[in-house]
Amino acid sequence: MNSNVFFGSFERFLRYRRKNTQEFKHKNATLELLKSSVLVAFSGALRIHIAFLLLQIHSSIFTCIAGGLVIYSVYTLDRALGSEEDVVNRKELSGSRKEIGLAASILTFVIGSYVLTKEGMLAFAFLPLITGFLYSKGVKIGRFALKLKGGLGVKNFVVGLTWGAFISGIAGSTCKSILLIVLVFIYFGVKLFINSTIYDFKDVKGDTRAGIKTLPVSLGAQNTRNFLLGLHLLSHLILGIALIDGVLAFEPLIILYSFICGLICIKNYTKSDEEESLFQKLERTILVDGESTSIVGLRTIAGVFLA
Repeated sequence: MNSNVFFGSFERFLRYRRKNTQEFKHKNATLELLKSSVLVAFSGALRIHIAFLLLQIHSSIFTCIAGGLVIYSVYTLDRALGSEEDVVNRKELSGSRKEIGLAASILTFVIGSYVLTKEGMLAFAFLPLITGFLYSKGVKIGRFALKLKGGLGVKNFVVGLTWGAFISGIAGSTCKSILLIVLVFIYFGVKLFINSTIYDFKDVKGDTRAGIKTLPVSLGAQNTRNFLLGLHLLSHLILGIALIDGVLAFEPLIILYSFICGLICIKNYTKSDEEESLFQKLERTILVDGESTSIVGLRTIAGVFLA
């Protein structure tokens, strides 16, 4: 075989391989983008179900699914739009087709908001969407500019406030007791504030680079850990008293499991200087994002045995 023919063929093979490797990476990154919010959406739908249980209101599966779709939409939109810290924190999304993520976000939001509209809760669909946009991109009208990202703990506060209000508002839309709704809001608001801060520990490099003053970045690991522990103990003390007094639905398994799970997460996953093993990442995912799944599963099993 002529050497020019051989080297020419080899060069074409390398070009073909590089092209197809890049296409595979982009497809894989796009798939990562689409599935990156599935677990948090599923967990959110179950949290709405748990909120129904705590409020002693019959749970609506369509409402829970609609809430999960809105959650998926908001998180996928945020990841599709991208941000400076994502260059470091979410390298697996690099090269993904953002337009596909945007399309999936719009579709799931339309479906979720349609269901919530039929139940008279359209405002709750737009609450996280608007808040998420103000946080990620902000608005600027003339000299007036509003952007929530950047302040000390603002990211965590926004997550806790927004999703706490979203979950308690949807589940409590027919509840006549403001105190019950406030208690459920405290439970989920504090829980999600703590969870978002726990995830900030593994994103310290990206957040520091982007100038985002998360609690681990500003206060340091130990001070943040102590603050989260105090917040966790206080919120569950309030919930425990409400449960014993009969103000909240008698769901000791939910409160107890949440209390123990929170302690484990705060102790084990608030270390920014350690590289997590595959097992630790899986364990953190199960205990943080999978907490609501575990609660519902254990409660179902307990119900079967008690029945």
